[in-house]
Amino acid sequence: MSKPRLRAIAFSLGALAAVATLASCQVRPLYGGAEGTALNAKMHELAFSVPTTQVAQYVRNELIFLTGGGAGESINAKYDVNLSAFSVTSELLQDDSSDTARAGRTIVTADFALRRREDNKLLASGRRQATALLDFPSQEFAKLRAIRDGEQRASKEVAEIINADLAIALSKEPPLELPKQPVK
Repeated sequence: MSKPRLRAIAFSLGALAAVATLASCQVRPLYGGAEGTALNAKMHELAFSVPTTQVAQYVRNELIFLTGGGAGESINAKYDVNLSAFSVTSELLQDDSSDTARAGRTIVTADFALRRREDNKLLASGRRQATALLDFPSQEFAKLRAIRDGEQRASKEVAEIINADLAIALSKEPPLELPKQPVK
């Protein structure tokens, strides 16, 4: 066989392999189509644990808003989310002349566990973190307010990440009520 013919055959086989690879790809939107409608219904069936810290309350409130679409927490929940969160604030950029910090960062860490109420099966769990950078003013009250604002910003980011984790776990979950088979 000639070299141009061999090149043509090799190119054809490569193109065929590329098409086969792309055809096997199953990328789909998380909230799209019929699966997305079922996922939204499952996201509305979540109940969240009572928070023990103010940061956990920020994360919980944001998750209730995200999963419920602004409608609040579910009354007839089929899944429980155990949630705990805390924050750590550290000072950065120390001013040598006055021995005060001009900037800092707040790190919010949240642990979550998603369980099905029916059989208490663990569906997902994890630890997520987010960081918020802060400017520290010279006034003490303004500094405290900057820290609280940083906690709220980082809590919102952590809640968005956990929301995605919950959606992924629930998208793998089979429907709780199977469709009835038609009677012949």
